[in-house]
Amino acid sequence: MTKIEELKQKETGRRHFIKSGATFLTAISAPAAVTAPLASAAPLPDSMLKSGGNADAYGSPSIYEKDVKRLVTQQNGMSTLTYTYAPLHQQKGTITPSGLHFSVHHSGLTDIDPDTHTLYIHGLTEKALKFSVSDLLRYPMVGGHKFLECSGNTWPQAVFPNAEQKTLQELYGLISGSEWYGVSLRRLLEEAGLKPGAKWVIAEGSDAGSLARSIPLERIMDDAIIALYQNGERLRPSQGYPMRLFMPGLEGNVSVKWLRRLEISDRPAYTQNENRSYADTLGDGQLQNFSLYMGVKSVITHPSSGQQLPDKGYYEISGLAWSGFGKVNAVEVSVDGGQTWQQAKLEGPVHSKSMTRFSLPWKWTGGSVELQSRAMDDFGNIQPTHKEWRKSFYQGSPKHYNAIQTWYIDQQGGVNNAF
Repeated sequence: MTKIEELKQKETGRRHFIKSGATFLTAISAPAAVTAPLASAAPLPDSMLKSGGNADAYGSPSIYEKDVKRLVTQQNGMSTLTYTYAPLHQQKGTITPSGLHFSVHHSGLTDIDPDTHTLYIHGLTEKALKFSVSDLLRYPMVGGHKFLECSGNTWPQAVFPNAEQKTLQELYGLISGSEWYGVSLRRLLEEAGLKPGAKWVIAEGSDAGSLARSIPLERIMDDAIIALYQNGERLRPSQGYPMRLFMPGLEGNVSVKWLRRLEISDRPAYTQNENRSYADTLGDGQLQNFSLYMGVKSVITHPSSGQQLPDKGYYEISGLAWSGFGKVNAVEVSVDGGQTWQQAKLEGPVHSKSMTRFSLPWKWTGGSVELQSRAMDDFGNIQPTHKEWRKSFYQGSPKHYNAIQTWYIDQQGGVNNAF
């Protein structure tokens, strides 16, 4: 058989398959008693009886998706600290839409006119520089798909794990994944010129509290950017419009929003936030400053606390994994509380310092189940148990909690947080 004859035979078989497949689908869709074609027997939906409306200048979600939203805490008394928690339980993939991205604001939310905003770079530099937003928009853009996580994400599990049954969104909603693009900070610092002794960068924001953080210069020179875009559009005010520092893999607070000043120094500033809110209490009672990296971590998003399995049968266990050090290279899932583990499938492409989706087919037979996941990264880090994590951190220390999470499924299919 020639190559042409072989191709003709394959095409004939393909057409026959499509034809027979359509007949089969029609047969299983219609009851045997129905003699008229199914399409002509079904009533027309309202959407086919009249024309639709106009498109919006800026698109909005469907009105039927109104329950897909962030959980928002309000300012309380003298405190202007607010949180918005991303609805991870209602999302697929690894990109969080900008309107659902988590945010933490220490001094409330502000919206700054880009035409009046200026970024200053000074200190141990050969020359001081200042940039308008329009100046930065002329530079080549770099970036990619990265996660951003508050160091206090899942803090209730670290502080009082048995206090109450919290949902996935309440526990894990202070993390999101986006495409971030902006100007390489290394490029700007090389343009300014660094003097001998330069070791730290103090970043300050334009918020009412002048939030400032100290970051090692070597980490800045790796992959830090002045972020101008998120998910293809300009930053939103809740993400620091018109510009923010973005530090892939580090605790969210160092990615200073509404960035106005970068001071190059030979030492850290030991700002109020660094000494009070973002220092870890170790197991021996000592304080540790600048534990900036977010450890390897994972969580099953479905099934998860607050959800309900409607019936016995097959389900997909699905979740997210990430590491501030590099790539996630494996995730394991347990359905018996950690006694045995199965390798989950990672959905590619897997990016460094990015959220990775994992999944595992599973059949629920109706018994009580304890679901867990644990992640590993390409630096050899393995997600710890709570007991292992507690050996390193003092009781009550709320930051950088990355221990294995357990969801308990009862015989009625209810899913709860089980510590």
